[in-house]
Amino acid sequence: MQWLTNLFPNVAVRADEFFQSIVETLIMVGITGVISFVLSLVIGVLLLTTRRGGLLAAPVFNQILGWIVNILRSVPFIILAAALVPITRIISGTALGVQGAIFPLVVGITPFFSRQIESAFLSVDPGLVEAAVSMGLSPAAIIWRVYFREAIPSIAKVTTITIVSLIGLTAISGSLGGGGLGDFAIRFGYQQFMLDATIASVIVLLIMVGFVEFVGRTVIDATTHQ
Repeated sequence: MQWLTNLFPNVAVRADEFFQSIVETLIMVGITGVISFVLSLVIGVLLLTTRRGGLLAAPVFNQILGWIVNILRSVPFIILAAALVPITRIISGTALGVQGAIFPLVVGITPFFSRQIESAFLSVDPGLVEAAVSMGLSPAAIIWRVYFREAIPSIAKVTTITIVSLIGLTAISGSLGGGGLGDFAIRFGYQQFMLDATIASVIVLLIMVGFVEFVGRTVIDATTHQ
């Protein structure tokens, strides 16, 4: 392992801190991913079913919800996270570290994820939905038996895209004191001109992205109807 020490001398000296930053990034991605996935499924279903002609048509509600989602989605994450600092402190008790990063990450990624989930549901064959309606199935049954089951490959695809984007947001969060690899790269790679710290952080992030994409492709291949 001496060659690693030679390639990344500054990282080797701070190995414990580097590995801690990796753990922090995994925690942020894991917790934020689960929370935003659940929220996005709910919001995605509401966006789908309340649209004009939907199972639970409520055009006014749909427009308001869509407007809120679009507004939050259009705000750059670094600005959104900074604006949410007072609320983050109230909810999390701090705006720093992993604890302070979760809330803004959830708010930042959920609107994008919700639109992705909505698109996944819209990819379901309308003929299947019409058949389910003609059979007298309830809206809840149609959502579960038709939309969810038929959209699994599409949901897996958009979830992969979203998790990859989330990994990028955790790096941005590091510039605001959110911890993780982004914080490590900023403090040592950027502020102290330790290029190997930046390169090491990028390599680990690329490995994470590659793993997420591999898992996503596996799930998509396993659930796609042949």
